[in-house]
Amino acid sequence: MSHLKRLDTLSIDQTYALEAAAGQLESEFVGVFGRETIEKFLASSYDQFADHAKVVNYLPLLAERFARQRLHALSRIETEPRDGKPVILFLCVHNAGKSQMALGFMKKLAGDRAIGWSGGSEPGTGLNEHSVAAMREVGIDISGEFPKPWTEETLKAADVVVTMGCGDACLVYPGKRYLDWSIDALPGTSIENVRPVRDEIEQRVRGLLAELGVEVNDAGVEDKVATS
Repeated sequence: MSHLKRLDTLSIDQTYALEAAAGQLESEFVGVFGRETIEKFLASSYDQFADHAKVVNYLPLLAERFARQRLHALSRIETEPRDGKPVILFLCVHNAGKSQMALGFMKKLAGDRAIGWSGGSEPGTGLNEHSVAAMREVGIDISGEFPKPWTEETLKAADVVVTMGCGDACLVYPGKRYLDWSIDALPGTSIENVRPVRDEIEQRVRGLLAELGVEVNDAGVEDKVATS
């Protein structure tokens, strides 16, 4: 039986969307993973969000995006790519603020010269609105991201794991480089509280990329908005 057919709570529209997602992923990973593996990852990714999704119509899309990340991670584990791109995994508790801002800076600064993922020990249901607004001030849009858990594939595929407040909940794999970014932060209940956290995260991301020998592209990263 198809792994997708085991999701017996699906509506007709959701079933169609997941079947279409499986077909898309199959074309992206042709010669790497077969349909059965893709459907397995898609079904388990769907389950990750099903219990706490705010809008169930978006579940197939979230499942597809999360499955794609996991499959990319698994492919790097199994094929040992020689592209020289470091993989950085940013972890925090809810994957709604700090780790998402760090990922946003990494993507903007490193472009396709590095690979970045993020995750949380207790993923929230949406991004922190003030974190999104603070990043928009510097020209980086993270509104399209979503909280997600970390997985065994992403942990194993990462070269550097950056923990940002998840403490003992962050799993440790031998042979990985771990960095603990302890950032003193007020609750993210206002953009004024988030701005200094954002700025510190930017400097830490820049420092990490420099250590890894990744060329930084500053195009598109705007100056901070002046605040009184």
